[in-house]
Amino acid sequence: MLENETALLEKMAAGDKDAFQAIYYHYAPRIYGKLLKLLHSEDLATELLQEVFIVVWQKHTLIDPTRSFRSYLFKIADNLAIDLFRKANRSTLLLNRLLEASIDHYTHTEERLEQKENAFLLQKAIDALPPQRKLVFTLCKLEGKSHDEVSLLLGISPSTVNNHVVKATRFLREYLAGHPDIAGMILLYFIIK
Repeated sequence: MLENETALLEKMAAGDKDAFQAIYYHYAPRIYGKLLKLLHSEDLATELLQEVFIVVWQKHTLIDPTRSFRSYLFKIADNLAIDLFRKANRSTLLLNRLLEASIDHYTHTEERLEQKENAFLLQKAIDALPPQRKLVFTLCKLEGKSHDEVSLLLGISPSTVNNHVVKATRFLREYLAGHPDIAGMILLYFIIK
């Protein structure tokens, strides 16, 4: 809860713009987050956020500082979102904006899941390497150490390091080639090129 919220609400009800601004900066991120979850569109969430606080300012003289202001704000946000969805039913342009935002949100979620699956598949392949080869591959390819650095670090010759990297790379390519996940092979290409 905002410190001295009741005092700020009383000032805002009396028309104090500084109090309104303090209330806005405290609650705007929370309201925006809620609207973004509902609408899946940064533009629409921003528009409705502004509308929420326009309504608050238009009705500032009616605010009761003894009641939950947070609930009041979220109720306004809910009502504005519902109104937006109702308008979308009547407006093809608005409906298309909402659909695009939902599709974009879904696509980003799908991409994140695919990336996690690819990372899991790659890690599974790396984990299948013999311990020494896995260590050498990890140090050279994932941590970016040179063959000479790894040679000194592990006390093995640079040619042995190179041999481990070549064999690990060949194994990982073959391992991932046996999986239908093309994106995993692309990920592997960037890591073991």
